[in-house]
Amino acid sequence: MSEKFLKDFDGIIEKAKAVERPMRVVIAAADAENIVRGAFMAQDAGFVEPILVGNEGKIRAVLETIGMADRDVQVVDASGGDSSIQYAIEMINAGSADCLMRGNSSTRDFLMPVLNKSNHLIQDDALVTHINFLKVPGLERLLAISDVTLLINPPMEIRKEVVKNMVKALNVFGVARPNIALLALVEKPSYQMRDTVEDQTMVRDNERRPFADCNLVGPIAYDLIVNKEAARLKGFDCPFCGEFDGIVVPNLATGNVMVKVLQQSAGASGFGVLVGAKIPIAITSRADKPDQAFQSLAACAAMWGSGVYKKFRA
Repeated sequence: MSEKFLKDFDGIIEKAKAVERPMRVVIAAADAENIVRGAFMAQDAGFVEPILVGNEGKIRAVLETIGMADRDVQVVDASGGDSSIQYAIEMINAGSADCLMRGNSSTRDFLMPVLNKSNHLIQDDALVTHINFLKVPGLERLLAISDVTLLINPPMEIRKEVVKNMVKALNVFGVARPNIALLALVEKPSYQMRDTVEDQTMVRDNERRPFADCNLVGPIAYDLIVNKEAARLKGFDCPFCGEFDGIVVPNLATGNVMVKVLQQSAGASGFGVLVGAKIPIAITSRADKPDQAFQSLAACAAMWGSGVYKKFRA
């Protein structure tokens, strides 16, 4: 079992505070009240230097609304010509910023230029995945869940890459050999459910020729992932039940609904980041609380300061 796990967000925040200099984060379409609040919280904590890009009039109105009109912060007007997202990416390419963050834009509008190869944020052979980190009431450790934004119905080889990205992120946050569950409806492979057969194959592949340094288990249902007693009662022999660090979901619908149910109905809190690009990318909902934007930036700063990303040059 893991010798170390993420109990809460404090460890990530401490790693963010240890960066040599504040990470310059460019917020695209920065007229997003709670996201700006979270960025200022990260700035006050000492690990972020925010740059607000977008319609200057709208950004100034947000600053006025949140009582920060007099705050010393760089505001860049990108209300004409290319979108503010494209402008922010060009700032990254020019070396004027270290991290990209979504502001007041739809997920699609944000991701399209990010994933566009001509913008050079993605390596040719890299897969970008969205990982949510949640603190769920009743569980002693954070849960990483992926992919809940990008991959609609990923085949087995793509889900292997999701596992790799999740392990890399957890390694940065201090989990040396995480326990990763491949979520499914049942624990026994069934040819009527393609994902269960693929889960079994992935586990066997990782045992024979490891593609990720983790304890990989699957197929496995959610109750067994989070509840050791449920595993005992069902006779499921696995030492990691109740002690999983991450969950890889079979498809986008499952992951997205799962995260929203945990947040909206079970009181879970957390944040999201994009992993696999050449730079850290913070992505939270515009409706999320400022704390979640703050935590997402803390995760990005921790990854940025860890040496996982080489100095970015387009």
